[in-house]
Amino acid sequence: MDLGTQATGVAALADPHRRALYEYVVSQPEPVGREEAASAVGLAQHTANFHLDRLVEAGLLEAEFRRLTGRSGPGAGRPSKLYRRADRQWAVSLPDRHYDLVGDILASGIERARGGTSTLDDAIDQAAAESGRSVGIAAAPGDFGRFTEVLAGQGYEPRVDGADTVLLANCPFDALARTHTELVCGLNRSFVQGVADGLGCDDVTAHLEPEPGQCCVKARRES
Repeated sequence: MDLGTQATGVAALADPHRRALYEYVVSQPEPVGREEAASAVGLAQHTANFHLDRLVEAGLLEAEFRRLTGRSGPGAGRPSKLYRRADRQWAVSLPDRHYDLVGDILASGIERARGGTSTLDDAIDQAAAESGRSVGIAAAPGDFGRFTEVLAGQGYEPRVDGADTVLLANCPFDALARTHTELVCGLNRSFVQGVADGLGCDDVTAHLEPEPGQCCVKARRES
């Protein structure tokens, strides 16, 4: 999801009635009907209905229709509208952070190393490069300009310096990079290189060149 979609969804919970309804629905083991939800949070039926449907529109809840009596056919009554938590995950971070990505890379690297085919450091670099290539391939083919667009979508806040260099103003793995610098910066470089490779930007090379206030990686188009 883009930032606008995520911000809209999270902003829906700023209303105290919607937040109370959301918290009640997600705390239940089964989908919740409108009357139950309204009663649980002390709202009038029509008010609860309105806010529940706004939560569905925002993507925080999902609705389904089901007969609660368990019967079907004539006389079974109309299906009830029930609500449950939506499957999607929500997270808004400014600046953009992707700790789920680095976690996936590290887990994949450990699994590779357990297979005995490479050292742990090499396995993590391979996993990072493969992850980056997957991102690049999904967006390919692309030129140097497309490369910067894809990095922007990954939270790097790229800035073109001259004609051939991309500076990365934001590190999506910032907190981990501060405490585990060598490990995280190394996989970061491999990931960025993988993006370039996946896009088919064969003339682009990612370098480790840390500077204060920036990501440790710079990417250059080699002549």
